[in-house]
Amino acid sequence: MEALIGTKIGCLFALLFLTLGCGLIPICFKWFRIDAATGRRHQVLSLLGCISAGVFLGAGFMHMTTEALEGIESEIQKFIGQNSTESKGNSSDTADSTHVEYPYGELIISLGFFLVFLLESLAFQCCPGAAEGSTLQEEEWSGSSVFGFHSHSPLPSPPRGPLRALVLLLSLSFHSVFEGLAVGLQTTIAATIQLCVAVLAHKGLVVFGVGLRLVKLGTGSRWAAFSILSLALMSPLGLALGMSVATGDSEGGQGLAQAVLEGVAAGTFLYVTFLEILPRELAGPGAPLTKWCCVAAGFTFMAIIALWA
Repeated sequence: MEALIGTKIGCLFALLFLTLGCGLIPICFKWFRIDAATGRRHQVLSLLGCISAGVFLGAGFMHMTTEALEGIESEIQKFIGQNSTESKGNSSDTADSTHVEYPYGELIISLGFFLVFLLESLAFQCCPGAAEGSTLQEEEWSGSSVFGFHSHSPLPSPPRGPLRALVLLLSLSFHSVFEGLAVGLQTTIAATIQLCVAVLAHKGLVVFGVGLRLVKLGTGSRWAAFSILSLALMSPLGLALGMSVATGDSEGGQGLAQAVLEGVAAGTFLYVTFLEILPRELAGPGAPLTKWCCVAAGFTFMAIIALWA
């Protein structure tokens, strides 16, 4: 038991320091500041942003969405089965009725997507100046190449600002807590190390992408570092909570609530990926096919990690 606790404590520090290190690299080094970059360095940073967009896309589909769907489906079937058993003493009919055909997981993820959509719509409805003050530079959208085509008139740019950065951080924070919780609930040293390595494999690149995203949004260094620190503490927090739980069995709908929260977090993450990260990276200067290759490379990396994660 002491060896298992020591292993989990080691995993806790590994998750903390890896997240901090990877997230602070683009914040602490001025080389990653694209607003001050010119020539080849600007091109490299643009392609690096496309790779990070592919990483976000892969993390959303291959990790967050997949885990959320599995958790929601199993918890809903377990919840319905328990209620059916309590209300009726059946054995055969109840077993058949526990299988649910309705896509509850997809519905919950979509609710997370529309929740952020609603918050942004309300924010821009109440504060119209927020959309105008948080747009891309016109040079990226007019008089130059947009997806390789010449444009003569300004195109509307997708709004950006602290709201989407906050949504990105919150969704990843929820997911990080649940990842740490899963590591903390393991009952053997081998399973703990295996799951921790799987989490570390994709977490480092995702958090690096978050740091790069904060830098591109023009976030102040102190606020960006504080955001990365807050995100880095989420997995250790979840791991500590998992260690404090005597058994992994969920009672009173606790497991279902956790699965629902993870589904909402996955929906918000997909919203930011598709409406903020991908459009912004693809709209910048550069060859469209090269950008596609970079996005595909980031997604492929996350898809390969999903074989073990």
